[in-house]
Amino acid sequence: MASERKFVTENIRRHLLREYMMAKVGRAGFGGLDVQRTPMGTRVTLMTERPGLVIGRRGEAIKLLTKAIEEQFKFNNPQIEVQEVPNPNLNAQIMAEKLANALERGWHFRRAGHSTVRRIMDSGARGCQVVIAGKLTGARHRTEKFKEGHIKYCGQAKLDFMERGFAVAKLKPGVMGITVSIMNPNARLPDEIDIIPPPAEAVPAVEAPKPAAETAAMDKKAAEAVETLKKEAGPAAGAAAAKPKRPRKKKAEGAPEGPASAAATPGAPAAPGAEEKKQPRKRKKKEPTEGAPAPTTTEAITEVKPEAITPVEPKPLAEVPEKKPEEKKPEPAPAEPQKEA
Repeated sequence: MASERKFVTENIRRHLLREYMMAKVGRAGFGGLDVQRTPMGTRVTLMTERPGLVIGRRGEAIKLLTKAIEEQFKFNNPQIEVQEVPNPNLNAQIMAEKLANALERGWHFRRAGHSTVRRIMDSGARGCQVVIAGKLTGARHRTEKFKEGHIKYCGQAKLDFMERGFAVAKLKPGVMGITVSIMNPNARLPDEIDIIPPPAEAVPAVEAPKPAAETAAMDKKAAEAVETLKKEAGPAAGAAAAKPKRPRKKKAEGAPEGPASAAATPGAPAAPGAEEKKQPRKRKKKEPTEGAPAPTTTEAITEVKPEAITPVEPKPLAEVPEKKPEEKKPEPAPAEPQKEA
């Protein structure tokens, strides 16, 4: 239990130091406090909007602060380091104190809340929330919230990226508490990922076209090489490469010209040197396979001599008797009615 009490006592002392510095450095714009223990003593880092007011003339104000910290809070050899806030509109504690001062000067809470949110978002914050609690319009206490952008309420993202500031405005109806939460503009949330594209394939380098002079020189060298090869081979290579012609057979004297005369006289002996004609081979008929359609038989076509054809004279048409027009019969005269006697 001794170690736990030690940690609790240390945190209480640091919280009291923070409240003391907020009260002493209110005009300079208190932005935060950091206390670190070192072998040489205790280093206190103070973040303010206007560090000149904290240091004072020739460092008198900072000397008094150092002496008060050592005597009242029992810190060993404290060393105060004052730093300027780079962007006061993104510091939650400074904006909470400014909103409290505006309410104390008589601003309406809605106007003050909306203007504070607009200033924070215009400075580049990812999101912010302003909560004003107290007697706003009537005798009953109520809470009013003003928010815009992206806000985290719980989890590790809130601990890492959300900065919180608190201030108190003292008015005639009572005290109003002001809480300002700002998300860091450089915050990177867990659901934000980057898709890395695949590496691009290496494109083969295109050879630059050779100049005309080089191509002409290469063509000339190739032509000279062909000529030298032809000279080395000689004329014998050209004659061997040519295809030899077959000698043409001479016809015997007295032999009839053309193959038709030999075919006209079958009994005559064949002339010497004449080539014997080979009889054409008979093609074998293909046997019909099973399942294949049988070949269709065609009737033999017989030649008909023109003399055997006897012309057939067309018969005259039968004479059709003409119809005589019918004679109209005379209509009988109507009977006269008999007179009564």
